[in-house]
Amino acid sequence: MSSLPFKFKEFTVHQDRCAMKIGTDGVLLGAWASIDHNPFSVLDIGAGTGILSLMIAQRSHAENIEALEIDAEAYEQCSENFENSAWADRLFCYHASLLEFVEEIEDEFDLIICNPPFYSEDYKTDNKTRDLARFNDAMPFEHLIFAAVNLLSETGVFSVIIPYKEEANIIDLASNAGLFLNRSLHVKGNPDTEIKRSLLEFSFQNTAKQTSNLIIETSRHQYTEDYINLTKDFYLKM
Repeated sequence: MSSLPFKFKEFTVHQDRCAMKIGTDGVLLGAWASIDHNPFSVLDIGAGTGILSLMIAQRSHAENIEALEIDAEAYEQCSENFENSAWADRLFCYHASLLEFVEEIEDEFDLIICNPPFYSEDYKTDNKTRDLARFNDAMPFEHLIFAAVNLLSETGVFSVIIPYKEEANIIDLASNAGLFLNRSLHVKGNPDTEIKRSLLEFSFQNTAKQTSNLIIETSRHQYTEDYINLTKDFYLKM
């Protein structure tokens, strides 16, 4: 993946110091996460470049958007991306682990958003920074649900993107902790591939579930109308 700055319509993300570069997953979640409840306070867990926070800042009037990043280099870059954006006064990044943050912070958040590390395989690469960003032991789903339950406001929303194969697992963890699945989006790369990602939205409210599907491309670089409509406020060429 490129280390060059990624330019969106209303902001630029520098990513040369972050192990995890800008990808489709983050943009999908940042565009899809619900802001219909007009969140005042937002928490971005495992912020990386800060892409999710920046997208929520563009989309919403949330006055307090806090990001959390454990890697020192990514934390520095995230902070700089915030400072260089039009919403610098609403964005702040903490350098801490998730569990440290939960223990120290008494605030509640109306929206918690996370693009967590996916890989749970038991091998590692030679790149420790990339391992930390990619492997599930850097942020187990159990820790993520624990944080959401402790930090989410009564009417708040927790939005996350995960591999489809992990969906049943995290829904079960959330249910056992008192969180209900309200909305889901199943994502396929093209019409002929299997479902790759699940975008899930949880809250303390047991409402009727809304389930939908999204196909990204019909063929290489031929994007579907649904994908364009979801991301057109961000990508330069949409």
